[in-house]
Amino acid sequence: MRIEEDFPIVVFDNQCYLCIKFAKFVDFFAKGKMKMIGHYTKEGESIREKILDESALEMFWFIDKRKAYGGRSALLPMIKTIFSNKSKRFPTTGINEQCSHDCKSVKAVFVRSTSLISNSKVIKIDDENHI
Repeated sequence: MRIEEDFPIVVFDNQCYLCIKFAKFVDFFAKGKMKMIGHYTKEGESIREKILDESALEMFWFIDKRKAYGGRSALLPMIKTIFSNKSKRFPTTGINEQCSHDCKSVKAVFVRSTSLISNSKVIKIDDENHI
C-alpha cells in the first residue's frame, strides 16, 4: 500500500501502558480520522523501516501525506486533524494492550511524559516512500 492511500497515521508504542492510554485517548477523539498503528506490529515495523529513522522508537509519530512528525512536533498537526471536517474514516479496530514492562509506575509516567516534551522531529516524505 502507498502512504497516500492510508493517511493520516498515528504510530505509537503498543508495548507501553501510558502510550496505549494516549493512543486510545487520541483514537476516541479522532473518531476514525486517523489510522492507529503500533510500533511493534508488522505495519509499524514497515513504517519504521521505510519512512522513519533510528529515533522512531523514542516517540510517537503522526504521519500525513507529506511529512512524519515525531513527539512534540506531532501534537499540532494531530489536533488539527481531530478538529477537521475530513470525511475519510478508518475502521476502528481497537487498541490492544501488550504492556510487558513496569509501565504503570510513577517513574515510567514521568519518563514518557518528559520524552513527549523533549523529543521532536519532522521527516519529509518523498514520493518514493511506500508502506
